[in-house]
Amino acid sequence: MTEETPGFEQKPDVPADAVQPDDAAAQAAGQVPADEAGGPADPAGDVTDDEQEGQDVLQGGQGQDAQVAALTAQLDQTRTALHERTQDLQRLQAEFQNYRRRVERDRAAVKEVAVANLLTELLPVLDDIGRARDHGELVGGFKSVAESLEMVAAKMGLMQFGKEGEPFDPTVHEALMHSYSPDVTETTCVQILQPGYRIGERTIRPARVGVAEPQPGAQGAAGEESADEEENGGPDQG
Repeated sequence: MTEETPGFEQKPDVPADAVQPDDAAAQAAGQVPADEAGGPADPAGDVTDDEQEGQDVLQGGQGQDAQVAALTAQLDQTRTALHERTQDLQRLQAEFQNYRRRVERDRAAVKEVAVANLLTELLPVLDDIGRARDHGELVGGFKSVAESLEMVAAKMGLMQFGKEGEPFDPTVHEALMHSYSPDVTETTCVQILQPGYRIGERTIRPARVGVAEPQPGAQGAAGEESADEEENGGPDQG
């Protein structure tokens, strides 16, 4: 006899390859268990292929937007840097132009001063040449040398001024002699003692002259005569 343990139901031994009733019913209905069909069945909440594709497209669009935003920010940064470098270049170019103009102006001024200093030292020689010409002593080889020297001085910009009969100008004339004359109506240079010289607008030596002024009372007498003639109807005719 077999002893039975109280509270436990004795189940008969079933072979391992025996078909369970549920499996037999599934086979009869044409269904294959999930473990024999090659894997677990899809759960009821799985995403379909179209939905998955839509999600992929959405994620890809978001990634492109982020990439475009990053490229736009980088482009703005590059443009800002380019604008700053352009301003720096323009500033440097303006400074260089100002420096070049200043150097050219200084160079011209230094050249003018050097030429003026050289020609100033030659003025006594030119005065001697002028006196020799006035006395008829400028002849022969000395004449050729003198004319060559005067030509070189003229090429360097030296100009002579001062002529008899021109009005006296204290800015370019130096009066060494003074007299009165009835032949002048204003202060006039009547004698050129030494000609003046200039380079461009710069006077390196004023002309040394003798001046004559109208005689005192001559202008008043002339004015009275003109007034009398006007009152009498002008000078007599015929």
